Amino acid sequence: MNKIRIDKWLWSVRIFKSRNIASNFCRLGKVNISRRKCKPSSFVNIGDEIQIKKSNITYSFKVLKLLEIRSSYSIARLCYKDLTPLSEIKKLKTIKYLNSNFENRNPGMGRPTKKDRREIEIFKKNEFKIDNDPYNFD
Repeated sequence: MNKIRIDKWLWSVRIFKSRNIASNFCRLGKVNISRRKCKPSSFVNIGDEIQIKKSNITYSFKVLKLLEIRSSYSIARLCYKDLTPLSEIKKLKTIKYLNSNFENRNPGMGRPTKKDRREIEIFKKNEFKIDNDPYNFD
């Protein structure tokens, strides 16, 4: 066994939850093998570099082993090396932070008072404000 279908490999190493999702990503052109777009039926070999564009972030992996069957995460993570740049990981953390509605409060603080809530609103309003923005007419 020296080659396997890309959709099957992505599913077996637990990058995608189902083989159908992996196939759809390949069909949409969001999966590249060695910087070339691929179909779900494309074959992947040991040593290939795979790029996956998922939610505005490009993940990169190097194939170390080929798996035909889905196995536990502890085995699956030994089959690839994550080459995703640190800048992409920081971008993911920023996106998650901006999309979350969770306020970071110390446990045991209880609900915010009216004063606390106003301070939070002022902080949020000014947090992403850029002073030298030429398109800011405030």
